[in-house]
Amino acid sequence: MSSKESCRNELRTAIRQLTDRCLYSASKWAAEQLVGIEQDPAKFTPSNTRFQRGSSSIRRRFRTNEITSTPPTGVAYVSTPVMEEDEVIHGDFYLLAKSYFDCREYRRAAHVLRDQTGNKSVFLRCYALYLAGEKRKEEEMIELEGPLGKSDAVNRELVSLERELSSLCKNGMIDPFGLYLYGLVLKEKGNENLARKVLVESVNSYPWNWSAWSELQSLCTTVDILNGLNLSNHWMKEFFLASVYQELRMHNESLSKYENLQGTFTFSNYIQAQIAKARYSLREFEQVEVIFEDLLRNDPYRVEDMDTYSNVLYTKECFSALSYLAHRVIMTDKYRPESCCIIGNYYSLKGQHEKSVIYFRRALKLNKNYLSAWTLMGHEYVEMKNTPAAVDAYRRAVDINPRDYRAWYGLGQAYEMMGMPHYALHYFRKSVFFQPIDSRLWIAMAQCYESEQLHMLEEAIKCYKRAANCNDTEAIALHRLAKLHRELGYPEEAAFYYRKDLERMEAEEREGPNIVEALMFLATHYKAQKRFEEAEVYCTRLLDYTGPERETAKSLLRGMRMAQSSFPSMDVEHFHP
Repeated sequence: MSSKESCRNELRTAIRQLTDRCLYSASKWAAEQLVGIEQDPAKFTPSNTRFQRGSSSIRRRFRTNEITSTPPTGVAYVSTPVMEEDEVIHGDFYLLAKSYFDCREYRRAAHVLRDQTGNKSVFLRCYALYLAGEKRKEEEMIELEGPLGKSDAVNRELVSLERELSSLCKNGMIDPFGLYLYGLVLKEKGNENLARKVLVESVNSYPWNWSAWSELQSLCTTVDILNGLNLSNHWMKEFFLASVYQELRMHNESLSKYENLQGTFTFSNYIQAQIAKARYSLREFEQVEVIFEDLLRNDPYRVEDMDTYSNVLYTKECFSALSYLAHRVIMTDKYRPESCCIIGNYYSLKGQHEKSVIYFRRALKLNKNYLSAWTLMGHEYVEMKNTPAAVDAYRRAVDINPRDYRAWYGLGQAYEMMGMPHYALHYFRKSVFFQPIDSRLWIAMAQCYESEQLHMLEEAIKCYKRAANCNDTEAIALHRLAKLHRELGYPEEAAFYYRKDLERMEAEEREGPNIVEALMFLATHYKAQKRFEEAEVYCTRLLDYTGPERETAKSLLRGMRMAQSSFPSMDVEHFHP
């Protein structure tokens, strides 16, 4: 049996089992990967062409290696997902409980299964109680603090659930699904070490539950923690590692994993979206835009991850494309957090910041832990000069994800606006720690060092150098490096950076005062160094301008003529255009 056929069989069985246990998110994820497996040409028929078209040239465009089998570590240690079906006698109770569960009547579902002892029934009863507790917690939060307020409300079912699941675990009477729920409860109670151990045992026993992998990922906050996990080999582990690497800002390693997985899951929209998000973090916006356009062609009603696409369109100031995307998601599913963020980005790009905030707040009412909405709302408050509200929004974002560099950067901006550069510097350092390849962050930190209160110019120079090495698209770093070296009395270093800046501006066909400034400094510098030929080149270029720099260039040329007795007599007017 081929590796692709093996993956198909495993996923088909897993989907049925996950759905039967009401783990619909994990079931959906597995189904998406199932249809993402490239069809066997021998079995190819016109009926499954939908997943064969999909612009495979686009999907393969950004792949560095062509892999045609399951990844090397993808040797299944559980050949097929076979679980004991223990509900033969009391299956009718389970069906009733599942019906109640699907209707969100969680306590009724748990009550029906109160006397059932099979693994499936115990899991569904405990899972229903957990969700009932979560539902009540959300209600209490709204009642006490409002939909966006902070609250000490807790899931009141956690204590009893931990007691029961712990007892089952110690007695060896718990299956991988029960272990997943036990790990989830432990995580909610703050017992992260034991939660990791339990979740590892769950995914090692039953690797097809993506929800368990996702919970385990949220507990892998450092590379050391990740490397300490005792995970068995299976192709699902590759999905997990790719996702964790992305969360840990190891984007190149994440891309490599996803590109390898594409050898089997060639048409997986999930993998395409994750590749786009990794490239977005690497600021490869052109490639990201192409990938998302392809995703929407293949999955036109997709809302998931489209807020990242809207961020790209916002950054590139693509008004019409962002307007079209906003209209599209409104028609598909208006009340999704992603949809609200897309609409918020659209109004922000139009400069309607108050209206933008309304939509970000709406996104947070739908999901108060939606990280992007808190960060983007903070940006809008900064634009509105409402720094206290901005600080609150950014702090809520870092509470949700302490590794979100955008929120740390936003906090730095807010404190800089309030005239508190020492605080701002602390937050800028946090942001560059989590995203060291973003030139904007280094530039912000450099400008903070340049402030009157700090005036640490040598440290600013170090930051600008890092920015220049990080593809400074705004062309700020080189110019500031030249000016700072000139101010500190390092003319040779200043000349070096002015030349680099001049070369860049010429390559990008830029115009403006920075060109004149660079030409003036270089002409003066080389004249002082008695390097008259080089000075003459820059003076000649200055003669093409009509401002006072033209007269300065004439004066410099005359001075060089007088300074060099052997210099041939020359008429300055010869250099007139």
